[in-house]
Amino acid sequence: MAAAKVKVFETDEKVVDNVCAFVAERANLAIKERGRFVVGVSGGSVAKFLCNGLPKAETDWSKWHMFFCDERLVPFDDDDSTYKYFKANLEGKVPIKPDRIVAIDPTLTVEAAAEDYVKKICKVFPGTELPKFDMLLLGMGPDGHTCSLFPGHELLQEKSLIVAPICDSPKPPPKRITFTMPVLNNAACAVFISCGNGKAEMVQRVLEGNEPDPLPAARVRPTNGDLFWFLDAGAARLLKNK
Repeated sequence: MAAAKVKVFETDEKVVDNVCAFVAERANLAIKERGRFVVGVSGGSVAKFLCNGLPKAETDWSKWHMFFCDERLVPFDDDDSTYKYFKANLEGKVPIKPDRIVAIDPTLTVEAAAEDYVKKICKVFPGTELPKFDMLLLGMGPDGHTCSLFPGHELLQEKSLIVAPICDSPKPPPKRITFTMPVLNNAACAVFISCGNGKAEMVQRVLEGNEPDPLPAARVRPTNGDLFWFLDAGAARLLKNK
């Protein structure tokens, strides 16, 4: 089980530069070793950081496969769509093939959308029961959630599904699909990106706490992979071990 490697930078701009350089480094290594880079990305501030920083990356974008660690079940023209954000803010800046940013089908029911997304993932990971992503780029909400896995929610215990539907998200919109914990903990590399003074208490709880019912972000510990946290000084200010 991976112990977290914590990287602290003075500003969020430096976090963006360093995390995106790290992503490019891992991508190029994966492409050299296996001929492709399969990555899961997240929405919110993580999406903004990646879309700002990744256009500087020197990498073979034709070898990238980009999936969403979670996604809201909304039309592609809805501002809550993470796919819409990446299409608008990354696709035109880097030469990634449009079909390599793999979207959900928002016209389906949430249950069917989750099943359909599993099929899309399995096309890239044929013959494997549990996909091993080269990298998952994750954020953490103010309640300690990651992806659409929320504190106290039954989906934290889901073991059989790769992608799960959620109809009662505590954070709107209520209908979403999400990677499950087995997928997160099977990653070759999981990377959290968290910035701002407002994240400091939760960062300290996740990284240095010892709670009997761990927060969702604290449950991400790849069993045979690396775990990194990229923080700015504000988010790291309460850590005892920096």
